[in-house]
This record gives sequence, structure tokens and C-alpha cells, in this order.
Amino acid sequence: MQSSFIKTNEIVLHYLDYGGEGENILLLHGLTANAHAFDGLIEAGLSNHFRVISVDLRGRGLSDHPVAGYDMQSHAADIIGLLEALNIESVHICGHSFGGFLGLYLAIYFSKKVKRLILLDAAVRMHPQTKEMLGPALSRLGQRFESFENYIEIVKKAPYLHFWEEKMLSYYRADVKTNEDGTVTPRSTLDNMMEAVLKGSLGEPWAELIELNHKPTILINAPGVYTMGNALLPKDFAMETVEMMRDCSYVEVEGNHQTMLYGLGAKQIVKTIQEFILK
Repeated sequence: MQSSFIKTNEIVLHYLDYGGEGENILLLHGLTANAHAFDGLIEAGLSNHFRVISVDLRGRGLSDHPVAGYDMQSHAADIIGLLEALNIESVHICGHSFGGFLGLYLAIYFSKKVKRLILLDAAVRMHPQTKEMLGPALSRLGQRFESFENYIEIVKKAPYLHFWEEKMLSYYRADVKTNEDGTVTPRSTLDNMMEAVLKGSLGEPWAELIELNHKPTILINAPGVYTMGNALLPKDFAMETVEMMRDCSYVEVEGNHQTMLYGLGAKQIVKTIQEFILK
């Protein structure tokens, strides 16, 4: 794995190049996540089949954290600049949650840059109480934790983490920065992430736009309980989105919105992506 930085759209983006042979796949993470969110897919063998690139979106991880510009248009311009800098003419995009919406936006407005689209738990309609269900994940933003070990202890108690594996550690380590006194704070800020919600994931008329996506697409759904006794993306909502698109299929995997990226869910996702792209 190579960690690199690149200037694009007047900011600096950080990305991970996991190498690998064959077709290029660009991984786009969820709302408050970072490029290491997909390390479970790498562990499950994704880079055995493809050249895999995962990026810290603006305001996340080691990328620049501008005070504004968290709408889909700005995010998309960042990614197009990244692809051009890497001399990648077109790419398969795999996006989780917010990253799925960004992938859909790119497939619609920058069609020539996208070959195929993989949506991981991203749909026109999510659970009606999505805002409340995301509360435990968003609550960490702006907090200061005594140490990284203390942070991990708290993370492990999150209601959506039904199991723990060591591969998750790299993701949570990339989530925080260490202060001079040894405390740690999340790199993303609540203000920036709320702008990403309001102007990004909620800022586009997805129900109208989705019909404009003509790329071969697959929606991978993990309908396990996330919080509040429900899935963040219930299966019937996922199927509703699948039916809106011209060329889209549905696959269900183990886990919930978060844990689908690890363990059995990750293995099922990698197998599905391999069959989808190489068929």
C-alpha cells in the first residue's frame, strides 16, 4: 500500500494505492469515514483482482479540511482532478453510503469517467430515522478522548458494532489525530459533515437524477440491525432504488451498514464485485 497526496480542485487530497493488477477500482467512503474504511475488503482479497485506490474525501482523514465546499459538485470536482492526475481515463467506482451517492453523481454528470458503479448501502430512500440512527457515529465529532486506547474502548461499545476484528483498527486510527497532551480528537468536524449532509447527500433530487444513470450498477445491501432495532437501509427501500435504474441488480450480504465492510460481509462484497466486473 502506498500513501500519497495530490493537488486537485484547489485542495490537497490524500489517497491510498493498494496496487494490484487489472481494472482500476476507486473506493469512496461514507460520510465521516476515511480511506481506511475499506481495509476489510482489502483483507478479503479485493486487490488480488484489481488495482485499488481509496481516497480521503475533503474534510476527512489526511486530506485538506476547507471550511466550505461539501456539496456534491465540489466533491466530484476533487475526484475528477484525482483521476486526471493519475492518468486514469475511466474507473469502476465503489461507494459506501455517502460515497455511493457521490459515485452516482459522478456516473450521471461525468459519465465517461465511470465504467461500472457499485453502491454499498446507498439508496434514494434510507430509513426514515436515519438522522437519529447516525447519532452515535456523529456524536464522536468535536470530542476529546483521553487516549487512543480510551477512544477504542468507547468505539467498541457502539450499538452498531456487533463484532470486532483487528482490521478495524487502521480505520479508527486514521479517524483521529493525537494532540500534544496525548489526547485524541476526530479529524472531521461536525460543521463540515453537516454541510456534507445538507448540501451533499440531501442536496440533490436523487429520485429524479437516478433515472439518468445508465451505467451497469449493482446495489449491495446489508439489512442487519444498525441501531434502534432497524437497518439503516431496509431491503424494500434498496429494492425500490434498484427498480428505478435501467441496469441495476441487487445483492444482500451479511452485517449492517458498518459491519458489512468486515468479516463475512466483506468476503461476500469482494466476491460480488469480482463477478460483477469480470463477468
